[in-house]
Amino acid sequence: MHWIGWPLARVVFLFVGIAFFAIWIQVTISHYRQNFHHKAMWVPVVSAPVFSVLAVSLAYYRLDWLLYLFSYLMWFGVIAGGIGFYFHFHGVGVRVGGYTMRNFLVGPPVVLPVMFSALSVLGLLAYYWR
Repeated sequence: MHWIGWPLARVVFLFVGIAFFAIWIQVTISHYRQNFHHKAMWVPVVSAPVFSVLAVSLAYYRLDWLLYLFSYLMWFGVIAGGIGFYFHFHGVGVRVGGYTMRNFLVGPPVVLPVMFSALSVLGLLAYYWR
């Protein structure tokens, strides 16, 4: 079950793997800076490198069990990003002044969990696109 050439799905798997590695670096720095004050902060820090290794592995080896595991984990990533969006959006609101532009600029990045979900959706598109 090896790839022949570089079809679009294979390139997307590689891109998703590299992008999850980049997000992992950013989310780890950001959550470390906040001292992991909420246990949910560990979810993207632990899952992003797993997603990254799995996606890069899929770019080189097209194994059925790896594909199934990838699809389940990408669905988990979509949900985790949605929950992260809630926590980040709520975190902006509890700052002094509430939902003001200043709090969106200095508070938790609301867009980063959305990117986590979007990358997971891109991985799912590569999986389901046949």
